Amino acid sequence: MSIAEILETMSYGPAPESDKEARAWIKGLGGETKLFIGGAWKKAKTGESFETIAPGSGEVLTRIAQAGAADVDAAVKAAAKAQPAWAALAGHQRARYLYALARLIQRHSRLFSVVETLDNGKPIRETRDIDIPLVARHFYHHAGWAQLMDGELADREALGVCGQIIPWNFPLLMLAWKIAPAIALGNTVVLKPAEYTSLTALLFAEMCQKAGLPEGVVNIVTGDGATGEEIVKHPGIAKIAFTGSTEVGRRIREATAGTGKSLTLELGGKSPFIVFDDADLDAAVEGVVDAIWFNQGEVCCAGSRLLVQESVHDRFIARLKARMETLRVGDPLDKVVDIGAIVHPVQLERIRSLVETGVKEGASLHQPKAGVPAKGCFYPPTLLTGVHPAATVSRVEIFGPVVVATTFRTPAEAVELANNTEYGLAASVWSETLSLALDIAPKLKCGVVWVNGTNMFDAGVGFGGYKESGFGREGGREGLSAYSRPKWLAKAKPIAEKPSAQPTGDVLSTAFVDRTAKFYVGGKQARPDGGYSRPVVSPSGALVGEVGEGNRKDIRNAVEAARKAASWGTASEHNRAQILYYIAENLDARAGEFAERLAAMTGRRRQDTVREVSASVSRLFAYGAWADKYEGAVHKPPMRGVALAMNEPVGTLGIVCPEEPGLLGFVSTFAPAIALGNRVVVIPSASQALAATDFYQVLETSDVPGGVVNIVTGDRHALALELAKHEEVDGIWYFGNAATTGAIEKASAGNLKQVWAETAQRDWFDARQGEGREFLGRATQVKNIWVPYGE
Repeated sequence: MSIAEILETMSYGPAPESDKEARAWIKGLGGETKLFIGGAWKKAKTGESFETIAPGSGEVLTRIAQAGAADVDAAVKAAAKAQPAWAALAGHQRARYLYALARLIQRHSRLFSVVETLDNGKPIRETRDIDIPLVARHFYHHAGWAQLMDGELADREALGVCGQIIPWNFPLLMLAWKIAPAIALGNTVVLKPAEYTSLTALLFAEMCQKAGLPEGVVNIVTGDGATGEEIVKHPGIAKIAFTGSTEVGRRIREATAGTGKSLTLELGGKSPFIVFDDADLDAAVEGVVDAIWFNQGEVCCAGSRLLVQESVHDRFIARLKARMETLRVGDPLDKVVDIGAIVHPVQLERIRSLVETGVKEGASLHQPKAGVPAKGCFYPPTLLTGVHPAATVSRVEIFGPVVVATTFRTPAEAVELANNTEYGLAASVWSETLSLALDIAPKLKCGVVWVNGTNMFDAGVGFGGYKESGFGREGGREGLSAYSRPKWLAKAKPIAEKPSAQPTGDVLSTAFVDRTAKFYVGGKQARPDGGYSRPVVSPSGALVGEVGEGNRKDIRNAVEAARKAASWGTASEHNRAQILYYIAENLDARAGEFAERLAAMTGRRRQDTVREVSASVSRLFAYGAWADKYEGAVHKPPMRGVALAMNEPVGTLGIVCPEEPGLLGFVSTFAPAIALGNRVVVIPSASQALAATDFYQVLETSDVPGGVVNIVTGDRHALALELAKHEEVDGIWYFGNAATTGAIEKASAGNLKQVWAETAQRDWFDARQGEGREFLGRATQVKNIWVPYGE
């Protein structure tokens, strides 16, 4: 081809990356890999293995060891043995190890890149320029947190042994997301890479050896889903961190229920890519390319739902189709290729099947004229237009290079369409009007929003989802809480709930007028649906009063009232603070009555009940103070722009208060929740329920909007289970015995609601245990809004 012809066509010639060193390393594995346990390479005790293939060619690269229960047990024991000494190291010493790992990853970056491309099928440009640099960045960043832990996280400590299960779409990057923060804070890990893509995890294990990492701090066990199940159910593991499908995440939630294991889940997504009519359309087209065809669309936060404002839809789609014709699909090791291979034939067939379903349901299919290689697992970039929001392809995560398009007319409709999904991982908003973009971003129910950009990640910026995209954050300061706990928990005793005294038939004389307390729902008193009441008795068995016996329908009504009060979450922080101060003021005005009521129910001395009321007033003032001060952060990732970390309310919270102290436990749990914009359905102490039912008179006189606080009395455990089952409850806090915890956590798997199940006794009078950032953090979820600036 002449120079003139080259300049005329501007076609790309091949630019293959050498895989010589990578294949030599793979050959050095001896045809079958081993497990990395306790700092040494060991054969799987099962004696079993399976093939791993190169998606770009279909060839077998090597065989991967299949770890079994005995192998996982050995890895957990090695991690447990190493953990105390590792946590006892000075933060600076741990930081040096993480720093060494970061340097080794950089030193061997090309080997990591090529092995990842061979094993996963993604283009070498992406592994070389995106994945591996981010891996090193995570170890550098968390080396800093190891150094700073003693000062910045002085009240927290490591959890112990962490079980980590990662997916096949970003094998080494997901490893870094999991391992770096865990070991930085003094934990040890047992990590299982995906069965399709285990090789770079094993190469990383070699780097751990080269860095001199103490034996047992990092353990790598390979295998299929059965190996992951062994990790999840192992009693020696304190925490499970999982990235993968929502279906598997739900099963893990059920499997860990009642075990006391900490859990974070980063699951599926169906992220909207919203293009307004004032957007730079050419830039937005490139954004779509990055959003859905980056990594072949095998990205949990891929912008797979394209929402385009009606007035520019046709122009935008025409430009997008033209851009699709220039995308190059082929050998992942060719540096001019844009889209590599699908990871496995099973995934390829799933993509084909879902696209066929979309066409059958009425979508119009567009694919570029250029074909795909006949050899290997390839699928062309695909655009489906005219897609109804209820269509299968609009709702199901395809996890491939397929984008579905629909239109909207107004910003409000765009938000409604964007939120019309059970997922809530990420979103991308395109508009040249920054005020519009920043108005839309907080309204989107997801954990990450990119303004005029997409798929931006950094170790210093948290990543994670809302709803069925999981819970917890990875990266940034917000991700550290997932791998640490308050130090006081180590010595805390388990909650031992005492049985209530049996009624004797005596009636305790009090100054209160005899009445049957009702529920408080939607700002009004409400009778129980079942028409039953339950006695509240003194320690001697004398009747103090009666409260309603709540049931499933009462919970349903309370949740409905809470959902209708959604505007509380958008009220100003100053307004919420004023109302909390007002509640405190009105409680203080009736302090004597509440102290008398507490004395009657508990048999405690008057001076002790006066102290409890005083502490409750103080706690309300504390959360009034926090309401406008628990702010987010402005992250500075290595780019021209910022990421705004915003603390958003979880939504509708079900709160099952501790059995005692009745008033202080009630106030200490609902107050932080409503201070930060949540609406609550509260199940108060059963033995001291009158403290809560008297309290709604305080709420009625304190300008609390109807539905913000709802109170239902009755059997705490039965009502807690109803809250856990309810699909419209976004989170549940439970303070009680371990037996009920398992049922609550298992029931919560339906919509993967956030669960804070606390079975340790707190000193609710101690501000270090009974109030503060731990409660505020549980009442919020962090949304990171990325805002680039400059041209």
